[in-house]
Amino acid sequence: MLYRLHNITFAYNGAPALNNLDLDLSEGRFYGILGPNGSGKTTFLDLLAGHRVPDRGTIRFKGRDLRSYRKKDLAREIGLVPQDFALSFPFRVEEIVLMGRYPHLPRFAAPSEQDLALVRQALEQTGTLPFTERYITDLSGGEKQRVVFARALAQQTPVLLLDEATSNLDVKFSLQLLQLARRMNLEEGVTVISVFHDVNKAAGFCDELLFFKQGELVCNGPTEEVLSGETLQQVFEVPAKTFFEPYVNALQAVFQMSAASSCAHLEY
Repeated sequence: MLYRLHNITFAYNGAPALNNLDLDLSEGRFYGILGPNGSGKTTFLDLLAGHRVPDRGTIRFKGRDLRSYRKKDLAREIGLVPQDFALSFPFRVEEIVLMGRYPHLPRFAAPSEQDLALVRQALEQTGTLPFTERYITDLSGGEKQRVVFARALAQQTPVLLLDEATSNLDVKFSLQLLQLARRMNLEEGVTVISVFHDVNKAAGFCDELLFFKQGELVCNGPTEEVLSGETLQQVFEVPAKTFFEPYVNALQAVFQMSAASSCAHLEY
């Protein structure tokens, strides 16, 4: 078992974010995390990455308590593409991606030719090679997101966590990077755990889905079993239905547009 979470509870200043979560996650799967804003999705990924420690409960990673890992050792195992990447210092793009190699470098050692080759490969895979000499502060939001994705690829970890990693990207690059993650999953056995805002993208790429709402895990399981109109209505509180779409060879969802009328009374 890759991850085993038992009785996990976490709160921000007393406000619960996750409540009594029990969950097992297997190696080599592509997991999609779905739920409304504030449902605990990003907190869940931060806990898996070891960036936060639960208030109660235990997280075991590859049979060991996650807290027992040194940060550098954990960085060789888990790569994270965050939802927001804020950096005010004008590093060059190549320097940002090279940061993904730091967990693998001996102390005070310079990057090897192999490290530089992996950086170049990550830049090529994400279409950011033309940005190599540009400063990260000069890039658009979508371009920065692709560079951060490249940094995670250069990190060469068996686990890849994506926190709405394609939210700033246009359709083309969003699909390209998700296809890249899926190939790594299928061909190299990389476990991908990704937060999605788009239900249909999650349905198209994921083996299993996890639905969160108000800090609770509503349901989880194989995509074809748990993705239903009933589940979507329960989680998002909007009438929905699902159907198999041959054009994308996957289940897809549609939501009742008239449900938006219930928000008409909101003041701006």
